Amino acid sequence: MIAIQCTDLVKRYGQMTAVDKLNLEIYKKECFGLLGPNGAGKTTTAEMLEGLLKPDSGQITVLGDTWGGSGDRRLRERLGVALQQTELTDRLTVAETIGLFRSFYSRSKPVDEIIEILGLVEKRKTWVSRLSGGERQRLALACSLVGEPEVLFLDEPTTGLDPQARLWIWEVILAFKNNGGTVFLTTHYMEEAERLCDRVGIMDRGRLIALDTPEALIDSLNAAQIIELSTDKPLEQSKLEGLDGIERVVLEETGGYTIKVAHLETTLSDVLAEVDRQGATIVYLKTRRTTLEDVFVNLTGRALRDE
Repeated sequence: MIAIQCTDLVKRYGQMTAVDKLNLEIYKKECFGLLGPNGAGKTTTAEMLEGLLKPDSGQITVLGDTWGGSGDRRLRERLGVALQQTELTDRLTVAETIGLFRSFYSRSKPVDEIIEILGLVEKRKTWVSRLSGGERQRLALACSLVGEPEVLFLDEPTTGLDPQARLWIWEVILAFKNNGGTVFLTTHYMEEAERLCDRVGIMDRGRLIALDTPEALIDSLNAAQIIELSTDKPLEQSKLEGLDGIERVVLEETGGYTIKVAHLETTLSDVLAEVDRQGATIVYLKTRRTTLEDVFVNLTGRALRDE
């Protein structure tokens, strides 16, 4: 069943088109990730789906309802929203803040239960002003979950967090989905999308340029492994490209090379031998599997985090 649907969604700011005829279907009980660099249109899309921003044209349906009618309040009670930056009152404690948000809903979880889920028990009586960045993010997520939502909107929920805080939030999101919830997530962290999402859409300059499971998108490159290397002098790229098993060689702006290969174990030794034949010395060498960022670079020619 479809939880969220938008058809030919458009939003402009003056001459700039932030979202350009976007079509999406997000299913119930899935985590859907919208992936792209800053300025791709992710946040604008999320705010329109959440009913916070009116589109210039197009249609939006969330849990069978549309925005702009008498049922808006009823629909909002079925949603949880954690914005990219949530402004909370500094002189309220963690418990008081969650209690305030709890009062907005006709049904809700007990404050203490939410505090425990988000790992904020020791911070229960702490003012918001004294929380770390990761603790504030967890509190914002707690406020979005206290109303027992059916759909959870998260706009880049782990931006700027340390790895431990990021992992904690990931576990909370997965638990929500595993309990039957639907998640709409915007992010520019490919690892986050791969870990959390059942499907991802890749967005660039307001348009959806790819949509599938993370595994299918990665498999679409037909390159299971990546070799990253830099040398003390430039290489003849054509000779690298002529080696057996090489799918693609990209010369990066840094002067290093990103080499896509189908089978690392049979190709790496040939690459190293070719570097030696060209009289170069390896300064840096790394091997890794293909990621969603490689998919994005292949589609757009730029990195996910590019402004």
